[in-house]
Amino acid sequence: MSPSHILHTMAAAVLLLTSFQPAPAAEPPPNVVLIFTDDQGYGDVGAFGATGFSTPHLDSLARDGVKYTNFHVAQAVCSASRAALLTGCYPNRIGLHGALGPSSSHGLHPNETTLAELMKAQGYATGMAGKWHLGHHEPFLPHRHGFDESFGLPYSNDMWPHHPEAGPDAYPPLPLMENGRIVDEEVTPEEQSQLTKRLTERAVSFIDRHHDQPFFFYLAHPMPHVPLHVSEAFAGKSAHGIFGDAIMEIDWSVGQVLASLDRHGLTQNTLVIFTSDNGPWLSYGAHAGSAGPLREGKGTVWEGGIRVPCLMRWPGRLPAGTVNDSMIMTIDLLPTLAQLIGAAPPALPVDGRDVWPLLSSQPDAASPHTGYGLWYAQNELQAVISGDGRWKLLLPHRYRTLNGRPGGTRGQPVRYENTQLSSPALYDLQNDISESANVAPTHPDVMERLLAFAESCRNELGDTLTHRTGTGTRYPATVATPPKN
Repeated sequence: MSPSHILHTMAAAVLLLTSFQPAPAAEPPPNVVLIFTDDQGYGDVGAFGATGFSTPHLDSLARDGVKYTNFHVAQAVCSASRAALLTGCYPNRIGLHGALGPSSSHGLHPNETTLAELMKAQGYATGMAGKWHLGHHEPFLPHRHGFDESFGLPYSNDMWPHHPEAGPDAYPPLPLMENGRIVDEEVTPEEQSQLTKRLTERAVSFIDRHHDQPFFFYLAHPMPHVPLHVSEAFAGKSAHGIFGDAIMEIDWSVGQVLASLDRHGLTQNTLVIFTSDNGPWLSYGAHAGSAGPLREGKGTVWEGGIRVPCLMRWPGRLPAGTVNDSMIMTIDLLPTLAQLIGAAPPALPVDGRDVWPLLSSQPDAASPHTGYGLWYAQNELQAVISGDGRWKLLLPHRYRTLNGRPGGTRGQPVRYENTQLSSPALYDLQNDISESANVAPTHPDVMERLLAFAESCRNELGDTLTHRTGTGTRYPATVATPPKN
């Protein structure tokens, strides 16, 4: 064999070997840490304009991740907001309205698929600490909905005998639960002051124990919902009273979680999401937060009730230090995360869509939604927003307001007034985030389009304001509902 032929054969062999090199290993699915606070307003984070207290760890999420300025919850009240977050459904689709309490006999149906169940099916370890509020009876608790472990309160921290308005006989003692069992039958004010600290310790412990496998942790802080409590380390630390103290302790908690990810080398492969369940409870005044430039607060479909601060960090996958004004809602998180981890979608229809192109700020990304419906109270369709987030149509309804009056002091609320929006009103949120100018008369084409979308919402999920029953609603579970097999 000639030398040239030998060289040619060797080169061909090298080419053959090169052609069959194994493909690069696929990126592992991300860990997910979802931090959900209670009644923290749009203006209650430093990166969103907060004053009187500092939030360095939250601000680091904005610096190292993305600040979402147009992020919305599905309803501006506790249980309904959580139902949407964890199922990807409008809460009225699955029969959950308002805020469940100790006397409620219903909760999240076992047929609904939660984020935890979706991730557990993909081999994730799943845990939560904090406020559950999707039914306190055993069939409805976190361990029945995909969480390997759970620790916290079954409902809001004000549903207890110390409620400032309801009186000592309105609620039973507030329990603390772990993995479906009551471990403390009566949470005291002194114990409430340790809640943020204890829940943070649970989150860090979970990460420490599951750092070598994919995990999902849901940290649902009861604060800064009234009654406000902080540990000794944060009492009196802010210039904004105990509310600012509570936010500073939540910020410390975020820092502890981020440090635990760093310690285990998990920062690069963990998606951290921070947001709130609704806007501030304005009637509590000094013990409430701020909606910043937004109108009204918790308990309304005005932007102050449903637009909340949102920060996400995933190094290398989300563009660091950017601001994203895409319209996104909590219902979109489940289908988006399902796509990211390769999970099958839920068996029953959901309302959210995969919005990863929007979340990751991809060029020319467009919303997969025609629009979003905004229901409140007992299935009242009170507003709709266009899919791109620019236009918002308020429909006639009654809503609560302070009408410019200040809220209460020392943990005591003032009374809201009820007022009537008598005719549809259109707002250009792109140019009027404060919803100050009704532009309906000058945009009849937008009005027509959004009114038609509102009709499709009524057809699908109903509207008690117009006496409509939707074709796509499902029932919640009751204590008599058989558990999921």
